[in-house]
Amino acid sequence: MRHLIIYAHPNENSLNHNILNTVVETLQSHNQEIIVRDLYKIGFNPVLSLNDMQGQRMGKVSDDVKAEQEYISWAEQITFIYPIWWTGLPAMMKGYIDRVFSYGFAYRYDQGVQKGLLKDKKTVIINTHGKSHEEYEKTGMDKALTLTSDNGIFMYSGLEIIRHLFFDKADKASSEDLKIWKDQIKNLYAEHALNY
Repeated sequence: MRHLIIYAHPNENSLNHNILNTVVETLQSHNQEIIVRDLYKIGFNPVLSLNDMQGQRMGKVSDDVKAEQEYISWAEQITFIYPIWWTGLPAMMKGYIDRVFSYGFAYRYDQGVQKGLLKDKKTVIINTHGKSHEEYEKTGMDKALTLTSDNGIFMYSGLEIIRHLFFDKADKASSEDLKIWKDQIKNLYAEHALNY
């Protein structure tokens, strides 16, 4: 199976990078085809420009966006790995979505009805955040994140979500937490993400 990993975190010593390595190692152990797009490492430009907006209206995208769209077209499954910052996507990942999930590629409207165009692909989303699950539930932030990212971006584009993992209190994670999370990731890919 062809796996694309879209990763956004600037620190190679971060928990997110550790998660990235776990996903890659797990997929490699199952002999999967893998491409990793480390958005900071490749210097992806996340700023949606006026040229981008005008081009999207005409069905044209810049070369860097076209390259990313080709990776998405190649993939059968896409894994997104990024931290939750200020209760949302980091600017790098949000800019990636703004520019790459363009009209005519990720979605379109047919007679006023929205249609996701990535419907033949599955996705796993892995997020870290500093607050506890309990704090997110108490404030309704857990439901807000699901609504804005899962419904508002991924499902809107037609992607089928296999699982969305949230690893909480990530800035205080113990070695035991890390082991549990790694096991969850390994089990997820072994049970679901490799078999469809």
